[in-house]
Amino acid sequence: MMKHTPEKPTPVWRLRPPVTNRIATLDPEVHYEEIARLLYAYEFSWDIERALEFALFRTYAVPSISGLLAKTREFELRTRKRYDDTELILAETIEHGQDSRRGKRAIARMNAMHGRFKIDNADMLYVLSTFICEPIRWLDRFGSRSMTAKEKRAWFLYYRALGARMGIKDVPENLDEIMGFNETYEAAHFRFADTNRRIAEKTRDLLLGFYLPRWLIWAGRPAVYAFLDHPLRESMGFPAAPGWLRRLLMAALSLRARVLRLLPARRKPRRLTRLPRPTYPDGYRIEELGTFR
Repeated sequence: MMKHTPEKPTPVWRLRPPVTNRIATLDPEVHYEEIARLLYAYEFSWDIERALEFALFRTYAVPSISGLLAKTREFELRTRKRYDDTELILAETIEHGQDSRRGKRAIARMNAMHGRFKIDNADMLYVLSTFICEPIRWLDRFGSRSMTAKEKRAWFLYYRALGARMGIKDVPENLDEIMGFNETYEAAHFRFADTNRRIAEKTRDLLLGFYLPRWLIWAGRPAVYAFLDHPLRESMGFPAAPGWLRRLLMAALSLRARVLRLLPARRKPRRLTRLPRPTYPDGYRIEELGTFR
């Protein structure tokens, strides 16, 4: 994603719905989990889901991260399950709370998976930083509005608390610091590796499969490339999208943002744990998510 995109102003009338009124009354230093949950389930549900997809995509540009994922072979053999498991574990924590019974079980399952491998703390911190930075950047570019300063602070504090429960060390104290770390890390570690390409190709086609029939996935690939900045594409060995396609997609998302400003705000939560998934047609147990020895 491009960095330092100017923020979009918040239309005054958009503060009137109950959810945004509720956020306005909360203290991000204390109620960061509730603010993050309202942003995720009500205010920016579609945008945050897309942004987190691209956040994960960025992590595959780091050979030490993609190499570990390739070693397990989970992304290559069971791409949809691996994607669903990651999304469900993160969704369980934000929907129920990190200290809730389900939240604790989800974090324990995530830590058990990571604990099987010797993962560099900087790599873990970088992955965490993408979950913080990419939704903020996405909304600056494509959302009906940007996050407010209060919302950004709460979003940061939510993931900072999650990082602590994951045992990640040296998490920065504020958003500016982790934004800076994110950019510095990418500049130092983004480089091409075959494992980057393999994991990214599987994920690219999986995400396109949510919108296109299998036989049309090849036609949608340039649309994915249109959202990737040059260093990210180079590290994965992907070609640039045609300029006309990129302009068309950016214009379409800009139009969507303008239309959203005219529509009523969401009044029912969108919870990713409730979405039907072919991977788990009969539901799932948290302890069965993810990878095992």
